[in-house]
Parts: sequence; structure tokens; C-alpha cells
Amino acid sequence: MPELPEVETTVRLLRPRLEGRRIQSVSVEWPRSLGEQAPEELADAVVGSRVQALQRRAKYVRIDLVRGRRPAGSLLVHLRMSGRLSVLRRGSQVSWSRVRLRLDRGELHFIDVRKFGRLFWVPDADGPDSPLRRLGPEPLSEAFDAAVLFAGLQARRRRLKPLLLDQAFLAGLGNIYVDESLHHARLHPLERSDRVDERAAGRLYRAIHSTLIAAIEREGSSFDTFYRTPEGRPGSYQDQFQVYGRAGKPCRRCRTPIQRVVVAQRGTHLCPRCQPPPPP
Repeated sequence: MPELPEVETTVRLLRPRLEGRRIQSVSVEWPRSLGEQAPEELADAVVGSRVQALQRRAKYVRIDLVRGRRPAGSLLVHLRMSGRLSVLRRGSQVSWSRVRLRLDRGELHFIDVRKFGRLFWVPDADGPDSPLRRLGPEPLSEAFDAAVLFAGLQARRRRLKPLLLDQAFLAGLGNIYVDESLHHARLHPLERSDRVDERAAGRLYRAIHSTLIAAIEREGSSFDTFYRTPEGRPGSYQDQFQVYGRAGKPCRRCRTPIQRVVVAQRGTHLCPRCQPPPPP
């Protein structure tokens, strides 16, 4: 599933091609991509509006719309397992295109092989009914630092990996970048959060921050055939993986074979030497 670096890459590459464009029509090939929203409702809400801005919130692409100078709601896109957004020439024949927005210049395609992704309109992305309101802090924001992370860890009694995957605790992280961050911080995925001292919390904060920045610089990770940038390029951060997907291979730090275990029903990769297990 695309995580924060992949979604951030999508937003940065789409922004110059989408901002300022007017939506002229909507074509929905797979209505379930809209969730509970009807195609007619989506069309009524967005046709005639103009794209004011693109943002990322957690794993969502947020496309803010205006009519004239007044806000006209937002499109929220969650790529899930195999979703991708691309702006192409009008009339382009695109395999697995589930939703197509015709623009005054080109077309925005929501491409989704496995059909798990969602694209829908909300009247107020910051309102109480928006799914964005249920999300935790952004790990790259100025408001999030080592002290905030330490306080959050101490306030809970949960295992580190499932807690870091909880989007209400910290927004945007998924399986890949949690495994990588925990390895960089030398913390075991099963360590209990309230047993992480302030010094270790600082290491974890720096690991999360540096891992995400490095992944964004490399346009995310393409460890399978599904994730591609809007231009169709694969990311390259998978070449930098320390543990994820490297079961049986030597740790790049200590040469101990990487282990794969299951934590919270998720495949989890770690170095048993660099990340010693917590006491029972």
C-alpha cells in the first residue's frame, strides 16, 4: 500500500499539472471506487469547479476545489493497495482506469488494478464528518517532535509496531516505514511504548523523520509492480531497505540474518541483534 512518501511524491508531481485546471465532466467505470457516493453525486459536486490546491494528509491525496472564489469542497483519494493518479492527454486509453475527470487541459485518471482504492468528494475536508479529522499528527510537521512522540508513547501501553501503524496515533506510516524506522532506532517491534525512555524516543523520532525524507527524495518504494509515480516511474527507495523484505539476508549494520515475524497480523522484518526483544 502506498504510504506517506509515495503519496507525497504523487502530490508533488501532480500539483503543477492539476492546480488551476477546471473539471468539465466525470466518467465512472467502477462505481465502488466512490465508496458510498453515487456517480451522479460526484458529478454534481465537482463539474464546473476548478482545482485550487493539492495537499497530502497522511495517506490521502486532498484536492481542494473552488467555484469562482468560493470553496467547493474537496476530492479525497486513498490509493490503498494499487491505486495511482495520472494526468494524461484527452482520449487516452488507460487500463484499469476506474474514474476519469475530464479537465480543460487533459484528463485525470484514477487507476486501480485491485479496486481497493477510493476517490470521493466531501463538502468540507476539515469538517467534523471528514475522515481526515480522525487522523493523528503528521510526522514531518513542525508540530511533531521528539517530545510529542515521547509523551504519546508514555500515555499508552501498546506494542510499538501496532501503535505506529495506528493512523490515529501518527498519520502516514505503514508496514514498510515502521519496520525501517524501528531498525534505525534499534527498537524491537514488540517493545511496549510506555517502556521506551526519552533517549530511545528521540532516536525513534529521528529515525522516522530521516527515513521518510530519504524515501521522498527517491520518490518512494516500488517493491512490487503496482506503485508507480504519476509519470509511470518506479520509486527507488527499495534499494535502501535495511530490513523490509530482506528476510534471511544479512543486516547491513551487523551482518546478522534478518528475521521475518508476524506482529499484529502484519509481516514484520527486524534484526534480532540490533533490535533485541523486550524482556517478558
